[in-house]
Amino acid sequence: MAGAMGQRLAELIAEYEVPGSALAYWHQGELHEFAAGTLNVDTGVEATTDALYQIGSVTKVWTATLIMQQVEQGRLTLDTPVIEVLPEFRVADPEVTKNVTIRHLLSHTSGIDGDQFVDTGRGDDCVEKYVAGCATLPQNHPLGVTQSYCNSGFVIAGRVLERLTGKRWDDVLREGICEPLGLTHTWTLPEDVLRFRAAMGHEEGRTTPVWGLMRSMGPAGLICARPADVVAFGRAHLEGGLLENPSAMWEPQVDIPNPYTLGRQWGIGWILDEWSGHQVISHAGNTIGQHAVLWAVPGTGTVVCVTANGGRSGEFTRAVATELFAELDGLTVPDPTPSLPEPPAEVDVAPYAGVYERVGVRITVSVLDDGSARLRIEATGELAALQEPEESDFVPVDENLFLFQAPGTRQWMAAVFFELADGTRYMHMGARATPKVS
Repeated sequence: MAGAMGQRLAELIAEYEVPGSALAYWHQGELHEFAAGTLNVDTGVEATTDALYQIGSVTKVWTATLIMQQVEQGRLTLDTPVIEVLPEFRVADPEVTKNVTIRHLLSHTSGIDGDQFVDTGRGDDCVEKYVAGCATLPQNHPLGVTQSYCNSGFVIAGRVLERLTGKRWDDVLREGICEPLGLTHTWTLPEDVLRFRAAMGHEEGRTTPVWGLMRSMGPAGLICARPADVVAFGRAHLEGGLLENPSAMWEPQVDIPNPYTLGRQWGIGWILDEWSGHQVISHAGNTIGQHAVLWAVPGTGTVVCVTANGGRSGEFTRAVATELFAELDGLTVPDPTPSLPEPPAEVDVAPYAGVYERVGVRITVSVLDDGSARLRIEATGELAALQEPEESDFVPVDENLFLFQAPGTRQWMAAVFFELADGTRYMHMGARATPKVS
């Protein structure tokens, strides 16, 4: 497999229209690295195993690990209210301000509407300024009642680290993880990244107009790294080297209402799932035209990281995982999305019609004259200029589950409808719970 993977990676990037990719995996005591394609279609720079890719939200597991180091040192607990560390912290709901805990932040159960992407400048106070700007953030759902992905929560966690250590989040990361593990190709700031080969994101085959996200989002998604460094980080969660008890982060904290997207449960930072009877811990990340995934299998010790800089990247990384884990560990990667029903499900789609909205996105479900449903997803806020609205057919599987295909992809994605005890209707899609507003 090791010898053939180099050729296979090149075949897969061609199949899924990915400009460039790098792959690293640790298996039975050996590290294997591969690369294929180009880092930038405009310059033609070759993709290599030591090139840095934006790993996006995989960063969240690193930030959660840094918090757990503080927990093990006795400086706080997972159930410490945020306001005890950050007395100035505020969100729109005063009860949430008072009661939201570190555990809520790291398990995406705070209910804080979490896709606030705000550029607070390049200064070392950017995270502090971001958290100050959270004072107007509403609740997506009541505190602790369900799961909804929250970027803002991890920036707040990054500010907790800054307050506890008196250092920038970037420096806490270097001292707490990069230096202990000897990671030489893991950086957060563009001026450091440009000292290496670095991937450029692509959309629809062209380079993106912006290289990366604003610095204020650092603790939620700004690490750039080569896959081998990410694999070394994953190994530390299986073998030790960063935490006395890394498995505490694998303890389930909440069931994910839509188990068809990433996994079944969320732990502390990690997404939790089961493949062929084996526990799998993972996290994926997306930035502007770049994508990365980290998987680790505690029962076998295998750790895999794959990156991509455009194309049908989600389908691509899934194809890599499917082939690689079958070969290495005999594991079947489950197909997360149900099949389209045949014959079509007879579901009255009218009750689902309306607008579902949270910070950063507006989702509209409309009913056509023939009784079928249509889905429209629009970005709002600072990222709206970088993302065109998307429309697709919205196909019912049963009374709570619908499927759709994003334009330019062939992969079906799932949306799950559910209600809270107070009767509020939600659509859970892309790991986020979005309330119906009209």
